[in-house]
Amino acid sequence: MVRFGLVAWISVLAASGTLVAVSATSESSGNSKRLQIGVKRRVEKCDARSRKGDVLHMHYRGTLEDGTEFDSSYNRGEPLTFTLGSGQVIRGWDQGLLA
Repeated sequence: MVRFGLVAWISVLAASGTLVAVSATSESSGNSKRLQIGVKRRVEKCDARSRKGDVLHMHYRGTLEDGTEFDSSYNRGEPLTFTLGSGQVIRGWDQGLLA
């Protein structure tokens, strides 16, 4: 059985004020995919919530389980801009930022 893990830590600089961890796991024997989403930190007393259709600007850093960085908006010097819920980013971001 071949198994790989991917953990992307996303520093969210959006209205939701959350830090979201996304873990995607795939097993080649069953060809199944499982998406795990969890909120690591939520800003207290923040009435603003991100909603489907909101345009968000986020800095992020993506790393593998061993800590190897595979992508970073910080290295490019500008945040990623996308419309929430439109499929422009990985499914875990759309789902996690709507939680």
